[in-house]
Amino acid sequence: MSLALLSIDPLAMLKWFHFLLLAMAGGGAIVALLLSGFESERPDLQGLAATVWKRTATWGFRIAVLVGILMLSLVWQRDGNPFKQFNYLHIKLLLVFFLLATAEMAPRMLAKGKRGAAMIALLLFMATTFVVYNKDLFAPKTAAAPVVSALAK
Repeated sequence: MSLALLSIDPLAMLKWFHFLLLAMAGGGAIVALLLSGFESERPDLQGLAATVWKRTATWGFRIAVLVGILMLSLVWQRDGNPFKQFNYLHIKLLLVFFLLATAEMAPRMLAKGKRGAAMIALLLFMATTFVVYNKDLFAPKTAAAPVVSALAK
């Protein structure tokens, strides 16, 4: 019997957990926004969107940021400065900062019947995932080396 399970890479586990938390938070955000559309028509659903947002989206984003900080510290210890390794990281961190701010405001605004902060948080979530998925778009472009022909010598 092999003990291969004991040699799990902690960074890989943190990436998986980070992905799960973001999936939960993003899904909760969409469900909360859908529920907020029904609150005006049905008084028995009043406040449900804010509660769903606070329990799923806000806590999912909070814990995902903590796991992301752990991942950054692991990468920093292993490979050095992650900002040199990942060219898109400064853009992602700026988007995450604003995402957290709007996600924290969203439950109070949803309780008042306003969806602006929640929609901006969802937009920032999608923008952040776009930046991470298309990280090659943000890599510095390297110029091709000039080709010297044998006739030029």
